[in-house]
Amino acid sequence: MSRHRRKRDVFRVATYNINNVRRGLPNLLHWLETTEPDVVCLQELKSCDREFPEVEIGKAGYGAVWWGQRTWNGVAILAKGTTPIVTRRGLPGDPSDQQARYIEAAVNGILIASLYLPNGNPQPGPKFDVKLSWFERLSGHAADLLANQVPIILAGDFNVAPTALDIYPTTSWDDDALVQPESRAAYRSIIEQGWTDALRALYPDERIYTFWHYMRSRWERDAGLRLDHLLLNPVTAKRLVAAGVDRHIRGLPNASDHAPAWVDLA
Repeated sequence: MSRHRRKRDVFRVATYNINNVRRGLPNLLHWLETTEPDVVCLQELKSCDREFPEVEIGKAGYGAVWWGQRTWNGVAILAKGTTPIVTRRGLPGDPSDQQARYIEAAVNGILIASLYLPNGNPQPGPKFDVKLSWFERLSGHAADLLANQVPIILAGDFNVAPTALDIYPTTSWDDDALVQPESRAAYRSIIEQGWTDALRALYPDERIYTFWHYMRSRWERDAGLRLDHLLLNPVTAKRLVAAGVDRHIRGLPNASDHAPAWVDLA
């Protein structure tokens, strides 16, 4: 599922936790040039708004909207040949939440969200409580979105490996927030509303990873997790024709610990 250039008769939407947009810019531009996605959702920009590389991305042929933040957060949506129209920054339900983890925009008739769910470690504890609370707010907003009969995609780093098939065989992550029953149940509750997990829909029995930790040679050993998901509402799911992960991007110099995941829509 690597090195898939977009076919001309489909619309490709991708998600990529870039893990610092300035440091990862060369890899991002290379990937944009070689695979030509129509829309890209980015997470973990790790830069404030004024540091976002708008000029360089524009020269590559993409308009962009973003919500920057230093340290761990920051989300963006790029669109080939146009500029996305922002419909929301931040999830509803908690006015005190100022973390840049959710941006939503319209692109060519599709409503697309780029989201970066809290990691939740260590668990149990306050950070895990925040993760579950954020998941609950996302679930409520996702349910509201389903009332709209327009194409919608929720894309991003959900920071959950939904099932045992989404993590390499190991016990070393058993205490991690990414695989806890509560995290998996929260993700499942969104799917059960009527959303389609695109990769899993097309590859129900295949081990697919989008994240490989930098430590312990996990990339070299293919010891990965599937944390990055594209959820399609029923209108969009009817158009799904392909999905994949551009794994080779994880192997480039100065790579993010994530690889881009994508869907093709008829």
